[in-house]
Amino acid sequence: MTAYLPPGLPGFAHRSGRLAGESAFDVLAVVNRLRAEGRPIISFGIGEPDFPTPPNIVEAAKAALDAGMTRYGPSNGLPELREAIASDVSDTRGIAVDAEQVVVAPGTKPLIFYTIATLVNEGDEVLYPNPGFPTYESVTRWLGATPVPMPLTEASEFGCDRDALAAAMTPRTKLIIINSPNNPTGGVLAAVDLAFIAELAVQHNCWVLSDEIYSRLVFDGEFLSIASLPGMQDRTIIVDGFSKTFAMTGWRIGYGVMHPSLASAMARVETNVESCTATFTQVAAIEALRGPRDEPFRFAREFAARAEVVVNLLNGIPGIRCARPRGAFYAFPNVSGACKSLGFETADEFAHALLHEADVAVLPRSCFGARNTGETDEYFRLTFATSMEQIHEGIARIKAFVERGRQ
Repeated sequence: MTAYLPPGLPGFAHRSGRLAGESAFDVLAVVNRLRAEGRPIISFGIGEPDFPTPPNIVEAAKAALDAGMTRYGPSNGLPELREAIASDVSDTRGIAVDAEQVVVAPGTKPLIFYTIATLVNEGDEVLYPNPGFPTYESVTRWLGATPVPMPLTEASEFGCDRDALAAAMTPRTKLIIINSPNNPTGGVLAAVDLAFIAELAVQHNCWVLSDEIYSRLVFDGEFLSIASLPGMQDRTIIVDGFSKTFAMTGWRIGYGVMHPSLASAMARVETNVESCTATFTQVAAIEALRGPRDEPFRFAREFAARAEVVVNLLNGIPGIRCARPRGAFYAFPNVSGACKSLGFETADEFAHALLHEADVAVLPRSCFGARNTGETDEYFRLTFATSMEQIHEGIARIKAFVERGRQ
């Protein structure tokens, strides 16, 4: 990295080279540039609901601004919001939570960072899902700990590979990260998987970070948090937020629920990093939790309907097969056959060609971690957080591209 600095400057810290970016935002930048050039790009790239934030939430923020809610607030969040979160988490997870266990932050990502920074020492090991949200691995490596992948496989419907997980546990394992429903696969951990992970966490005396940002977007059955299992509430850090459920990605507001002593330590990190979360966005978040839920429920129903359409359309393309996602708003099709018929060695090459020749943006498997040992198939992720019209047109373009190449 220092090669790009002007001569004579002292250079970057060694750790800066260990921090990766997020490919979804890189692809978004290319998509925006191509659209500015007049290209009709359909993007299945970044995971952002296409719905507007519900009006009652927007009006709550406007009223807060008019009322002068533009000052500093407590580092751990406004008491009223923490109480609302505690009540909601108690109801949805079936555990007793009070406001002292809640920490509010400008997004869920900071809480992932703060959790790893607060709990993990250099040389400790952190288990994370792979393929998975890239921040887990990147931040772990940046902080000097060792990221250890937990393979998610198509054969297990992208659930838990218990043998691989058990084999990955060592005396240095300090933290297990789980994400259910999962980004990028749409997989959901079954109750028996969560029980197995909980048993390992207790046996090896390690923490669990449960990323539950898609907890309200489960298509089959009810969401189950590992924190609700016996002996797990004190050693689990739940992270969640408002971006996906309430279409509030740009508002940047998330929260963590944890043991009160850890919450106090995390609040000190916040004090040193960003002081506090914007107060008027917190007022909007209170309205999201306590106001009418008609719109968020509609969003969830629409995502479930889109999932069915996306899977059916993708499975109609030669060389592509797609398991039905059980939550979130992502499909993760296996495109190995299409790659072979088109002469592409990797999904990266396929995705590049789709963007520049078919005007469709997708994210290849490599955006979500390096291949697991023995992994040979090719995948890419499509988000169906876009309209049915765009879904039909975009997948039709993919199909036409594949069929042209096979002639």
